[in-house]
Formats: sequence, C-alpha cells, structure tokens
Amino acid sequence: MVIASCELILYLPAVSSLKEKRKIIKSLIDKSRNKFNIAVAEVENNDYWQSAVIGAAAVGNDRRYLESMMNKYINFVETLPGFILTDFEVEII
Repeated sequence: MVIASCELILYLPAVSSLKEKRKIIKSLIDKSRNKFNIAVAEVENNDYWQSAVIGAAAVGNDRRYLESMMNKYINFVETLPGFILTDFEVEII
C-alpha cells in the first residue's frame, strides 16, 4: 500500500471575510474531490481570512501513478482563480 499526501499553502489576496474564504475553499475542495477522487480538507489557518492550508491524500498500490496524480493535482490547483499557491509539500510513503 502506498500513501500520497500533499499540503498546499494558499494566499487569498482579494478575500475580506471568512464567508468569502469559505466559499473559495469549498469550491476548491469540491472540484478536487470530483476531478481527482482524493480526500481533501482545510487543515490549518481556519480563522484567518487571507491564508489557508489544504491537505490532500490518496491511497493506491502504484507509487509512480500517485506521484503523477499529485503533480497533476498541484498543476490543477495553480490554474484555479481566487488564490495563489505559495508553497506545497508532497510526501509519498
């Protein structure tokens, strides 16, 4: 069994309330789950308006496939509007 996890640090420059932030983050989470069939959640900075930390994870039996999927996921996140991906970390065990 191989587990791939990814932590994304996002900056939301145009957000001026938690309500706006939650709308953007919920959209990201829903799109991620639908397109990549991975587990996704906001894991830190829940009460900060302009920053968010998103965790994503997938389980499989092929390390190369999971590496490829996480790379595609990061590229996908970079194309979405409303935030800037400032940093990320991928771990595969």
